[in-house]
Amino acid sequence: MQLHRNARLTPAGRRLLCERVLDQGWKVPDAAAAAGCSERTAFKWLARFRAEGVRGLEDRSSRPHRIHSTPKVLVALIERLRRLRWTSTEIAQSLHMAVSTVCVVLVRLELNRLWKLEPPEPPNRYCRRHPGELIHIDVKKLGRFHRPGHRVAGRGPGRGDTGRNGWEAVHVCIDDATRLAYVEILANERAETSTGFLARAVAFFAEHGVLVRRVMTDNGPPFRSHAWATWCRDHQVRHLRTRPYRPRTNGKAERFIQTMLREWAYRVSYPNSEVRAQALGPWLRRYNYDRPHGGLVKRTPMEQLGQLNNLVRNHS
Repeated sequence: MQLHRNARLTPAGRRLLCERVLDQGWKVPDAAAAAGCSERTAFKWLARFRAEGVRGLEDRSSRPHRIHSTPKVLVALIERLRRLRWTSTEIAQSLHMAVSTVCVVLVRLELNRLWKLEPPEPPNRYCRRHPGELIHIDVKKLGRFHRPGHRVAGRGPGRGDTGRNGWEAVHVCIDDATRLAYVEILANERAETSTGFLARAVAFFAEHGVLVRRVMTDNGPPFRSHAWATWCRDHQVRHLRTRPYRPRTNGKAERFIQTMLREWAYRVSYPNSEVRAQALGPWLRRYNYDRPHGGLVKRTPMEQLGQLNNLVRNHS
């Protein structure tokens, strides 16, 4: 038996209350006060005990005796109209039903959201075979601050916790095959700034023996600029852009940003954004050299890079 979490009496306590009143001659108010319940509750258990005996002291199901469920014909009709992309209000008006009833049926059928009408899209996982074959670039904005904000301090957002102090643009670049990452905190995400970051990222990978051939970004203004296109053309780097409203295409960069925010930006209560920026370099070195990566069979990005380079040399 499962008791209600707020029940004052167990079945044994209820039996004791009834025995005190019926056998020992206690008054109902005194027995209720001793049991820590109301007089109304005491009379309820006494009535059940007189009518059913000890079995009446058990908790009963709260399920109603009668349930007026929606007929199956109406449920099927609601589903049919919903698959025609009718709203719950339109369905209720057409079938002369309450909107709340239609909404309950749609929730039960898992059709309460429009995106649930479409079949689930199968995952499209991919991984390039060679380092530098494709790198992913994205930008994440972080607010500057002069004291710890409400995310870590646990208070409501104050005057210094909003974006009034300005923003920092965290530019990230990650290699598709090895997950080797390069990150910079810059003042903005304009075309010249983003193009300069791309040049330094390509140089970083070149220092590790990686020749960048393709770069993937979203459709942001800096990545559609003339400066970006000119640099890619001059350095023979093919530029790929994701489909509009499809951030999952650039999923490795999006996933890296989540890891970066969790393990660097929001993991420690930094006194200000300058100290947070100083902590980026040590964390990034740990990510590339020491942190096991789940997508690389627990290898670090540098270990993955070394293994792929060895495979290339053995095949050549």
